[in-house]
Amino acid sequence: MRIDAENSTPTLTRRGDGGFLSGVAAVVLAAIIVGTLYFGREVFVPIALAILLSFVLAPLVRLLQRWYLPRGLSAVGVVLIAFFGIFSIGSVIATQVAELASKLPRYQFTMQEKIKSLRGATATSGTLERAADVLQNLGNELNKPKDSTTPPTTSQALPPAPGQEVRPIPVEVRQPPPSALESIAALIAPLLHPLATTGIIIVFVIFILLQREDLRNRVIKLAGSHDLQKTTAALDDAARRLSRLFLTQIALNAAFGAVIATGLGVIGVPSPMLWGILAAVLRFVPYIGAFIAAVFPLALAAAVDPGWSMLLWTGALFLVVEPIVGHVVEPLVYGHSTGLSPVAVVVSATFWTLLWGPIGLILATPLTICVVVLGRHVERLAFLDVMFGDRPALSPPEIFYQRMLAGDPAEAVDKAEEFLKEKPLSAYYDEVALKGLKLAQNDIARGSLDPPRVDQIKEAIHELVDDLADQEDRTPTRGLTQDAEAAAAVEVVRDETSSDLPTLAKEGLAAEWATETPVLCIAGQSGLDEASASILAQLLVKHGLSSRVEGAKMLSASNIFRLETTGVAMVCLSYLDGSSRAHMRYTIRRLRRKLPNARILLGCWLVEGDATTLGDAVKADDVATTLRQAVRLCLEAARAPDHKRPSEIRAAPATALSAARGLTEAAM
Repeated sequence: MRIDAENSTPTLTRRGDGGFLSGVAAVVLAAIIVGTLYFGREVFVPIALAILLSFVLAPLVRLLQRWYLPRGLSAVGVVLIAFFGIFSIGSVIATQVAELASKLPRYQFTMQEKIKSLRGATATSGTLERAADVLQNLGNELNKPKDSTTPPTTSQALPPAPGQEVRPIPVEVRQPPPSALESIAALIAPLLHPLATTGIIIVFVIFILLQREDLRNRVIKLAGSHDLQKTTAALDDAARRLSRLFLTQIALNAAFGAVIATGLGVIGVPSPMLWGILAAVLRFVPYIGAFIAAVFPLALAAAVDPGWSMLLWTGALFLVVEPIVGHVVEPLVYGHSTGLSPVAVVVSATFWTLLWGPIGLILATPLTICVVVLGRHVERLAFLDVMFGDRPALSPPEIFYQRMLAGDPAEAVDKAEEFLKEKPLSAYYDEVALKGLKLAQNDIARGSLDPPRVDQIKEAIHELVDDLADQEDRTPTRGLTQDAEAAAAVEVVRDETSSDLPTLAKEGLAAEWATETPVLCIAGQSGLDEASASILAQLLVKHGLSSRVEGAKMLSASNIFRLETTGVAMVCLSYLDGSSRAHMRYTIRRLRRKLPNARILLGCWLVEGDATTLGDAVKADDVATTLRQAVRLCLEAARAPDHKRPSEIRAAPATALSAARGLTEAAM
């Protein structure tokens, strides 16, 4: 948006118009695609089924080719065997349904008796029945015709009186009985559509299996041959993911159906094979398929058994088998490899069911997987991966920054505690907190973050640091006893290359560091620098070095002379913006005049490049680009040169943790 200099009215620039038009074009294109999928479902459904079946059958075709069978013979043979199995299952279903239909009249009396028993068990059934009878009588009275006299028959009808309306005589037209050809046509007509669809699917599957390399090359050409790496990765990812998903789901659902059929047969539910096949097929529908499959055998169990034991056993069978398969077996076999979020599964199931009906419900998950894979590898369609993928929409630093912006560090603390189950506290601050602060620093550089919001972020970080004051800065040890944990800690101390930083005892400090607060952490410029300085101060306290924090205002020419520097052995300058080297140099020069005997460490966080070159440019004694590196440099400078290493390291005392809390409260 720009402002006209003459009338001071806001007007949209061409870029804004272009963005609006591109958005409208995207909506129109999406509507056209959805409409095409809906009105062309008679064509697209067989093609979609053929493509998905080709993913299932392609590994079998490749296996036969390894056995030196020709590709054509392998493809045709696999397809014929697959559809023979499908038709065999269909014939079993038809036989079971016919057998069940012939037995249904036997169960009518049982159902009537159960309904009567339920009515008798209800205390208010008599009142409800009387109220229903009254309402029915009133309805009969209201629906009575006004003239209840029976009209005379044709033989008794008298000549109409003058002026009386002549009623027409009803005539019934009967069609002649159908011929043999018409009967055959009426019998075949309902079967033509399924048979035609099946034939199209068979032809497409054979064609795809025979020409899969040629089709792959054509898709690569259409998707963009200029970037073969991305296109090939997308196709390989989709093929691998879908093949693994379909094969494992077919195997698991078949096993699920077999267990259900066996269990129902043992319980005594009629036609157990039918309900097992139905359970295996409906389980392709995520979340609700197994429960839909349980409705039919439950209803039949209630109709067959005069009591309630069969119904209860059938319900218990589904309630036990489905959670075991869904929450134990599936994660062990292939994990959560679909790449879809739970919301995406529900939305896709609703969308494809509205478009293609029950077939769309079964195809919803695989079709959405294809869409997500496409969005994962095509930049313009990346929003599809964000909307439907199972990967987090925001990275940990982005979540940290967003929670700090909202002034709600509680969620950030929860995420931090999850992170600290695997890594030490300093790693969390380096990998999450500092990177989140860098995002805030970028917003400051763009001018999109005003000073009040910066102060709000600073206060939220102080609260976060205070909440994490009880956490130790060491790699967590899981499943160890106290003795084993202590032994592991000793090994960490002895290992010079360990990622865990040591904690210095007071007697292990150099003489100039044995003061009340030997380290002074000062913010370089902004409130974000002060927040990072408070994080560094907390880490130093946890490793045996007392420290305090001062804001950036203490570095001004008028305030630096009032800066309390008694007992300070090292000054740690904290900067998130590494571009202002002149400011760093002048600040270090002022600190040199104020503290001529102290070491100056420049903490320029998340700056890429050679730290030595930066240190030479700004005349700093030490330069650190991460918090862990800064803590390590401070520990090396504080260690007494004539003190042995094993005796100078011990666990952080409780006083150090309490000092960290006091430090954070003072900074706030």
